[in-house]
Amino acid sequence: MRKLIIAIFLFTSFAARAIVVPDTTVVVQTVDTVFATSTNTTPAKDSVVVWKPIPSQAVWMAAVVPGLGQIYNRSYWKLPIVYGGFMGCAYAITWNGGLYRDYKEAYRDILTDTELSTDPTRSYNAILPSGYTIESMGGRSQYTSTLRTRVNTYRRYRDISIVATVLVYVLSIIDAYVDAQLYDFDISPDLTINVEPQVEYDFMRQRSTEVKVAINF
Repeated sequence: MRKLIIAIFLFTSFAARAIVVPDTTVVVQTVDTVFATSTNTTPAKDSVVVWKPIPSQAVWMAAVVPGLGQIYNRSYWKLPIVYGGFMGCAYAITWNGGLYRDYKEAYRDILTDTELSTDPTRSYNAILPSGYTIESMGGRSQYTSTLRTRVNTYRRYRDISIVATVLVYVLSIIDAYVDAQLYDFDISPDLTINVEPQVEYDFMRQRSTEVKVAINF
């Protein structure tokens, strides 16, 4: 009876160890797996993004707001050129347009008046240079011809100013597109010229001596 009890106790102890050891091994393996996963994870390095303008976007921005394409391309030094061109054209349009209207009104009034007015505020009298009269300008006929010539002249100047404004606008768009296309174009400061002799053979197998010039930039 005593031997049976001892045998049952030994069997129970061995069974308990057999159950505990696999569980312990699994737990240790699980912890090791988690530890290995956490230690092998390395943070990603910060990548450097090189900015480059998009030509189509630069064109649209320059078309919507003149000069905005140059700002988008980061060519800030071109802004005084662009806006200076527009300001000059706007001044020319305003100046020539105002003189065109003044001479046109004077020319229309002198044609419609049967008798010349002595009112100094009348358009053809007000536009006279200081110290001049219609008689000193060659009389009514000559003065009328002068007014007609001035009307045509300042109308042409006004139209030329408008065309110049359109050209400045188009050139600003073209500049924004070309600048965006050539943004990362490498302009090397090294300019070398290699000159070396070279022997060439033509289809008749005749030998000729030439000089080869290569330009590297």
